[in-house]
Amino acid sequence: MLYPTKTALIIRADLAGWQKANVAAFLTGGLAHRFPEMIGEPYRDADAHLYTPLVREPVFVYGADAAEIRRTYERARNRNLDFAIYTEPLFTTSNDIDNRASVAACTREQLDLVGLGLHAERKIIDKMTNSLKFLS
Repeated sequence: MLYPTKTALIIRADLAGWQKANVAAFLTGGLAHRFPEMIGEPYRDADAHLYTPLVREPVFVYGADAAEIRRTYERARNRNLDFAIYTEPLFTTSNDIDNRASVAACTREQLDLVGLGLHAERKIIDKMTNSLKFLS
């Protein structure tokens, strides 16, 4: 099934493995909150035990360097998209209040971006990620 929308995460490729996984989880959670239509229906096993819903469509995860992340960030801003960000200082904070304060202390140009989460029409996401490679 081809969905009309697409979800993409762009993560700085030189991060440690645990950092990449952490960034992906936080970005996906933020996108799911902002775009509840991303979430499917609950799962039920043969014993009738219910499990939580999952994201209903694939999430494409791209690796990028700092310049590629910044370029994609600017593309998203220029298209007035709502999107999720993750910055380097968030690895050193331990709660949401400090996370938001860390971001609030920076101008857009000062944000040390390590990850972006995008969800929009498939064509828009394809244009924004056309030069990026999947994260390995």
